Amino acid sequence: MDIKVLGTGCANCKNTLALIDQVARARGVDVTLSKVEELRDIMAYGVMRTPGVVINGKVVHTGGVPSRDKIEQWLAAV
Repeated sequence: MDIKVLGTGCANCKNTLALIDQVARARGVDVTLSKVEELRDIMAYGVMRTPGVVINGKVVHTGGVPSRDKIEQWLAAV
């Protein structure tokens, strides 16, 4: 599963990245986690509010740190 966190480096973006990593490890889900910080790359996804989360090329979340429950749902859907 390829997960990208979109954001320029704010605390919420860093927290989102850490939380996704923590949940994936706890569930034993193999993910490739990366951070996209270039504004033009973020805009290419159509994301106007960060942090944004992209899973396998599809934007699944924008604007704020997602809840642990929401992340678990994303990981379970694979």
